[in-house]
Amino acid sequence: MAVIRGRRAFLGLAGMVFLLGALAAAWMAPVAAQSEAAPLRVVTTTAMIADGVRAIGGERLASVDSLLGEGVDPHLYKPTRADVARMLRADLIIGNGLQLEAQFQDTFDQLVRSGRSLVFAAERLPKDRLLADAAYQNKPDPHVWMDPDLWIEVMAQVRDALVAKDPAGQASYTRGYENYAERIRGLSAYAKSVLSGIPPERRVLITAHDAFGYFARAYGFGVIGIQGVSTESEAGLRRIEEVVELAVARKIPAIFVEASVSDRNVKAVVEGSTRRGHDLRIAAQIYSDSMGTPGTYEGTYLGMIDHNATTIARALGGEAPERGLNSRLGTGS
Repeated sequence: MAVIRGRRAFLGLAGMVFLLGALAAAWMAPVAAQSEAAPLRVVTTTAMIADGVRAIGGERLASVDSLLGEGVDPHLYKPTRADVARMLRADLIIGNGLQLEAQFQDTFDQLVRSGRSLVFAAERLPKDRLLADAAYQNKPDPHVWMDPDLWIEVMAQVRDALVAKDPAGQASYTRGYENYAERIRGLSAYAKSVLSGIPPERRVLITAHDAFGYFARAYGFGVIGIQGVSTESEAGLRRIEEVVELAVARKIPAIFVEASVSDRNVKAVVEGSTRRGHDLRIAAQIYSDSMGTPGTYEGTYLGMIDHNATTIARALGGEAPERGLNSRLGTGS
């Protein structure tokens, strides 16, 4: 049986490699002949990057597609044949990098060998701005979008990638970037304002996995992820008991579930706290590795971080408007 499974896995890999080769050959000629001028077809790995590409690129882009949608875990997602086909049709592919898309590595290698334009925007950040993944030596924490000020720097790399592919659009991309960066700065200021009202003893963020390190650094929190930085790691009973002990000792009122991660471990911590006589409630869902439903406010980068900051502030004893910064802007929910 193991031999059969191994053969199937080999055939699956061989089929993917064949598909890459065949599609590359099919698309190489038209791509080579295509002018470098806009409109560009851009494919991104995460929806957070796609949101920024749309804001910066505007009308100079023919299309922007993200491979990882609502509720998808980028640590575990493996690209499909349809994903490969979409990337081969693109003029530019933009990923986060920092090993967030670890399951894409073989596909990325094939795409580069086929002559595709591939950029990892977060990997151009200065190393001293990155946090380390405590579970893996020399591996950075890839969740840089959780700090809006840091994300502005990532978006500058997106702007530069678009300009490099479409030099004629430089002025347009620069304007788009500056407008988007200004909106993100406003979001960061709002988050600092509402989160600053949380009492010091409650400034601990307990979440399903450790995706909020940059958020914690930016806004003065301790952060406890039941799982590690990558959801590939599993939390054992000892880890769950450690988190229960902290929640009880610090009298933390709320724990947060994430849209893209199972709530199994979160419920285990709540049950353990209840047995110890502490009322730990599950707060509203927050977003970590993916945004909300496309077409909603939470389905944008600004809405994602606004929702997180507002939800965390209200759950841990701070004050924030019910609809967050969104209510101040007067935009739809």
